[in-house]
Amino acid sequence: MKKNKKTVYSSELAREHLLSRISIDPNICFGKPCIRGHRIWVSLILGFLAGGMTKDELLEEYPQLEPADIDACILYGVEMKRVHRQGKQND
Repeated sequence: MKKNKKTVYSSELAREHLLSRISIDPNICFGKPCIRGHRIWVSLILGFLAGGMTKDELLEEYPQLEPADIDACILYGVEMKRVHRQGKQND
């Protein structure tokens, strides 16, 4: 599927918007990536998802979260994997 510039720009904005939901602050949760405004680690959410929990179950367990927060955690995990792979290719 061929993407035009507008589609690429829109998907880049959506990506940035989601990633802005993740914060890393050395003074909060030992500097681990968290969902902005909450002390919920990205790795915790990813672990629950990897263990078979659904988004709906997570939202029921953590009612303060929004669906986009979970999407942001998934995207963050994907981005970290991509960066890690690129780093290994540059070695």
